[in-house]
This record gives sequence, structure tokens and C-alpha cells, in this order.
Amino acid sequence: MNAKRQGLKADVVLEGGGVKGIGLVGALVALTDAGYQLNRISGTSAGAIVGSLAAAGLTGDRLKKDALSLDYKKFTDSTALDRIPLAGKGLALFQGTGIYQGDYARQWVRSQLAALDVHTFGDLKIKDESLPPERRYKLVVTASDLTLGQVVRLPWDYRSVYGLDPDKMLVADAVRASMSIPFFFRPVTLTDVRTKMTSTLVDGGLLSNFPIDSLDRIDGRLPGWPTFGVTMLPNLPAGDDKVVSLLGLPLPGGLRLLEEVIATALVGRDQAYLNQPWVSARTIRVDSTEVGFLNFGINQAETEALYQKGYDAAKAFLSTWNWPTYVQRFRQGMDSSK
Repeated sequence: MNAKRQGLKADVVLEGGGVKGIGLVGALVALTDAGYQLNRISGTSAGAIVGSLAAAGLTGDRLKKDALSLDYKKFTDSTALDRIPLAGKGLALFQGTGIYQGDYARQWVRSQLAALDVHTFGDLKIKDESLPPERRYKLVVTASDLTLGQVVRLPWDYRSVYGLDPDKMLVADAVRASMSIPFFFRPVTLTDVRTKMTSTLVDGGLLSNFPIDSLDRIDGRLPGWPTFGVTMLPNLPAGDDKVVSLLGLPLPGGLRLLEEVIATALVGRDQAYLNQPWVSARTIRVDSTEVGFLNFGINQAETEALYQKGYDAAKAFLSTWNWPTYVQRFRQGMDSSK
């Protein structure tokens, strides 16, 4: 059925996946082309980048144009250690400071949002009495707080965890924290204004790369519209098993184990979760096996191909999607009032 004719909205959860996130763009454009209005968006890492643009109001061709203007080659902005011949990346790896600064990605997101008059999370507030006040935002991104040992969802947790006013926090800063893949990008720090404790934040994918339930109602009532998930990461070890390649060089056993630990952290939990029928039934799966997680040298033809795979995957999903059937099968027994 036509989404516009039904007047349906959709919440969307976007998985992290590095460069594979190009496929997310195609899926979102297909959803909006089909008439779905994106109500709230939850994103991790690459999903946070793409989600921030959609939350700011971009749809269709404009979303494609702006999102695909991201120059992934510039993601590899060097640190001071990287200027040390041969040994620089190795030193950054062992010190845990990150091989790359990540400044380009942050500045790109900030400038794109500024062009849409979006700066802080206060610019993304929504009016929805069914949601707790801290969750009344168009966008939420997931990060991992290594100091506190927990998942943090920004802007939801700014006040309760760090004593900060979420409305004054920059969206680009939260997105940058969410994409801080350990050892690759310099971690982000955030200081609790009450205790003065400084937390180290890294990629949300370490603890929750595909938080499909993050936008589900928590009051026990029947949802008024669907929450779609979009996933791109492969099964391990089949397909693209090199989810993360630490240096792009042959590694000794210890570092190879570290590489596998990071890959499993990014993929493993969500692979098990995707096997649940109520998750699989509302998830768009994009085949991204031909593009590496950190393939920052991706060319235009590869970019367009991955975008198209995302678009086609969402279109195919929607051709069989039936909201009443989903509700009957997986949401029976819930309060039908809104």
C-alpha cells in the first residue's frame, strides 16, 4: 500500500558500517520516495552520519547528493604520530590515540547541518507527549563510554549521565563520538559538569551497532507506525570477514586477535539479534560485501553501485511489507491506544 495514502510515518534505525554506510543512503531515499515520512532516526557510527542529514530534513535526491558528497579519502586525516616515518601508525595503535584524527568527518557533518540551520540537538526537538521528555528528539546516536563501561545514547543521556543540557550540545560532536572506531579514530572525551570526571567515548558499535529496539515504545502501548532497521554488515566468517583491518598490513598473532575482537564486537551481538523473527521481519538487508568497512579509497562507480543496492533492497522490502500483518504477528496483546 502507498505510505502517503495511509498517512504512515516510520522510525528508522541505521546500523554502523564505515564506508558501507553509503548503502544506508540508498535505503533512506527509497523509503522517502515511497512516501514514508521519517519520524525519528537512531544511528550508530556511519548510521549516525547519514541519520543526522535525514533528521535535519534531507530526503530524496537532495539526501543522495549531499550524503554522497562526503569524501572518504579525507577520513584519513593524519595525527602528529602519523608523521613519524614507518612507525607512526604503529605508535598510535599501541598508545590507543587513534591512527586518524577524525576532524574532517566532524567538520563535514557540522557544515552540512549548518546549511540546514541545524546546530545543536535543540534544533531537532519534536513534540510528542507519548515520549519521555529526554527522548523528544528527531535523532539519537549511540556511543560507548569506556570510562563508565556503558552504552550512551545522545542526546538522551547528556543530562542524566553527564549533567549537560542536551539542547545546547552540538549534533556533530555526538556523531563524531559515535564513529570513533577504537585505534582508528581519536576517541572523544566528555566531562561530567557535576563530578568533573572525564569520560572516553568511542564507536557505539562496540556495544550496540544495530540498536533496533532503541525507538520502540516503552509504555507498553501499540506503536502507531513501524520502526524499520537497515543493516549492511556481513555474517562472520562468510562474506567480507575482514570487517576491520587495523593497519592494512600483515599483523602478528596478538594484533590479529585484537582485530578479530573489534570485528566481533562490531558485528557479533547484532548478528545474533537479527536472527530473531520480530527483528528480521522489519529489517532491510543491504548486500555490501563488495565494499570493505574501511575502504576509504572507494571510487565513484563503487559508491553509486552500493547506493543502488541500498535503494533496491529497501524497494524490494517494501514490496512485501504489510504493517497490519506485522502488528498482528508480533504486537498482539499490546494496548491499541496511542
